[in-house]
Amino acid sequence: MTDTGFIGQNIDIAATLLKKGEAVAVPTETVYGLAANALNIKAVAKVFQIKQRPTFDPLIIHLPSFDKVNEYVEEIPDIFKTLADKFTPGPLTFLMKKKANIPDLVTSGSPYVAVRIPAHPVVKALLEKIDFPLAAPSANPFGYISPTTAQHVADQLGNKVFYILDGGPCDVGLESTIIGMNDAGEIEVLRKGGLSVEKIIEVVGEVIIRDTSTSNPDAPGMLTSHYAPKVPLVLGNIQALASQSDYQRTGIIAFNQFVPNIPHKHQIVLSPNSNYGDAAFHLFAGMRYLDSCDIDIIYAELVPEHDLGIAINDRLRRAAHC
Repeated sequence: MTDTGFIGQNIDIAATLLKKGEAVAVPTETVYGLAANALNIKAVAKVFQIKQRPTFDPLIIHLPSFDKVNEYVEEIPDIFKTLADKFTPGPLTFLMKKKANIPDLVTSGSPYVAVRIPAHPVVKALLEKIDFPLAAPSANPFGYISPTTAQHVADQLGNKVFYILDGGPCDVGLESTIIGMNDAGEIEVLRKGGLSVEKIIEVVGEVIIRDTSTSNPDAPGMLTSHYAPKVPLVLGNIQALASQSDYQRTGIIAFNQFVPNIPHKHQIVLSPNSNYGDAAFHLFAGMRYLDSCDIDIIYAELVPEHDLGIAINDRLRRAAHC
């Protein structure tokens, strides 16, 4: 293994390592995950250690089909089954009360576990080869930009992982949307993500959208500061901010058009035709690219609060959090 990690496409190798209790980077349609046997406490501990992730931030478990979910949760609300029929496999995660076979380390001591059925064919094939769920947060150092290619994982984690299963670029590019149900039986959106809130509302009616929390979150991805590049990122009117800066030392993340005077090589235009799916696809890779440039500051603008724009803005706000 080199210092850039071992990248390959052999699902059998990945399955063998996971059965031995190792951590393996795997592709999903959202982002690349750092996976381990969710039922093996020592294996799960390796994920926290490799990512330097605080153990109070819980993990999502991944299963090959929704039929398997009842093996790990106490009860599945009927409305979750309806949503699963429509949106799984896909970028939707369900928070439900866990059974005792899910270690507390996975849920950070919470009685609830987050469960997802990924749609990526490579990780689906991998899940079919093993008889345990995979605990798999994003395969990046904690708090940094989520990876959307195998090379991103290698660049960030290097030889900390035995194997990086390459499934090509992620189709969605944003983490999954997480939903739960409160005591009143209302659906709560706990993390905005790759499935738009509007699509959920079309099925269930009005939902409650939870804000992020700074400690003891119920679900993954609820911490206030996250997804941050090393170069400072500032949100605002990018035209005005750029006009007060050294043009050659400034990076830009724009929704649909370039900013004058800033070198184009230092600008990421998420979607010239204002397509939210394209913007989501390019967000993390664009942040990562600018973070590698010789610049002093990144200015970013929020996109319209619609469709996946809600989740894109959530990631931008947390990347810019001070």
